[in-house]
Amino acid sequence: MNDVALANQPTKELFIKMVVDAWNASTNQVTKLFDELSDEQIMAEAAPGRNTGIYLLGHLTAVTDRMLPLLGLGERSYAQLDKPFLATPDKSGQEIPSVQELKQYWKEANAKLSAAIATVSPDEWLAKHTSVSAEDFAKEPHRNKLNVLMNRTNHQSTHYGQLIYLKPKN
Repeated sequence: MNDVALANQPTKELFIKMVVDAWNASTNQVTKLFDELSDEQIMAEAAPGRNTGIYLLGHLTAVTDRMLPLLGLGERSYAQLDKPFLATPDKSGQEIPSVQELKQYWKEANAKLSAAIATVSPDEWLAKHTSVSAEDFAKEPHRNKLNVLMNRTNHQSTHYGQLIYLKPKN
């Protein structure tokens, strides 16, 4: 009996499936938390003097939306979120959408990205993303689309760790 998972499936495809599954699990976990939190809870700071839930919701939505062109999978839908949620810190006085609008944007951005991710072939995952030049990619082939997805999964998980503090303590 062979206990090695790679024995029956090509290594590249298996590894890519693991990365995509991790992204999907992280996204589902964050979405579930956003769905469970009230608007009031999302407006609160995760910890005294730290980011608010609405800032993290907007930030994660903007990052997810930016992944489409970065991965060469389509155009963005929410470029207006960059200034308040990526270019400036929380509580900077920027006008921002409501919690309900941001929750809708979050779901729409993730649905669009998820549909696009499902079309990517294994070879495409290992190709360069759009922010790296061909010359740099030749020297650093790890700067590929799959690495972007891995890094964004970690980024999203880090913010989930902050958002969890918005849940009431039982």
